[in-house]
Amino acid sequence: MTALVTKRLLRSFGSLHSLGRCCCDSPNAGFASFYRSRDTASILSGDRLLSAERSGILLARSMIQYFSTSTLNPRPDEGAFPSDLLSKKPVAASEERDIGRYQDLLIPVTNFHNEDKGFMVLAGDVFDLPIRKDIIHRVVRWQLAKRQQGTHSTKTISEVSGTGRKPWQQKGTGRARHGSLRSNQFRGGATMHGPKPRSHAFKLNKKVRRLGLMIALSARAAEGKLLVFDDLNIPTHKTKNIVNYFNQMENTKKLLIVDGGPIDEKLKLATQNLHYVNVLPSIGLNVYSILLHDTLMMSRDVVNKIVERMHTPIKR
Repeated sequence: MTALVTKRLLRSFGSLHSLGRCCCDSPNAGFASFYRSRDTASILSGDRLLSAERSGILLARSMIQYFSTSTLNPRPDEGAFPSDLLSKKPVAASEERDIGRYQDLLIPVTNFHNEDKGFMVLAGDVFDLPIRKDIIHRVVRWQLAKRQQGTHSTKTISEVSGTGRKPWQQKGTGRARHGSLRSNQFRGGATMHGPKPRSHAFKLNKKVRRLGLMIALSARAAEGKLLVFDDLNIPTHKTKNIVNYFNQMENTKKLLIVDGGPIDEKLKLATQNLHYVNVLPSIGLNVYSILLHDTLMMSRDVVNKIVERMHTPIKR
């Protein structure tokens, strides 16, 4: 019986959500619906009337809980909220961009006089790759192994100078038998299984080498340590010009300048006495040199050459 009355009440009231929306839009309409439902419940007799009143109480409690958690907005005639009720916490700035999304980067262009030379777009598939330390580690190991000279050498028993005579007879002396004083157990003798000149280089796929270079460039671009110049021309070959510009840079300990094609003679003379500034041609740019310097400087032409080189298909 109670369930039957509750169903009828809900049918007359409608859903709780529609009732709340109706009351918010037009309070008079909400209360009119409430009174019509109460008239319907008053027609019931006995147990039905008692159950209807209980259900109405529960429904009223739900309505109070629903409206108490809703957001209140001031009416136009009431004015704005009091300032003391507003939050004092400042609005957080927009989050920094995510690294490794292959998005094109817009970077300002300048020169040694700190003049504004516009902007340049860096290709996202070259300067915005996900940072992978494992690829960097493989490329650095390949570079260091390839440049290792491998000139270490030791002498075998046939290369050690000394007599070839048997030191003493085979039997009868009570001593251990030996056939040569150039053996490895004697002083000045040979070295067994020692190193010989060889190459320490090992093979690393071209796509992995190229990926390592792009990851290193992406890391410098993400750190804000990639500077793009309109050109790398300097007025004189004086070292003080480079020193003055380097002192103006913040949080920079070593600077790598990448010049396109042959290195400018003035730039070469101006930096050759500075151990913290190095110059490389664009064709010689590598992962290990980028990691040794915390700031990377290159011209527009160098950026275009690097992007063109990275986009060139690998010859199988």
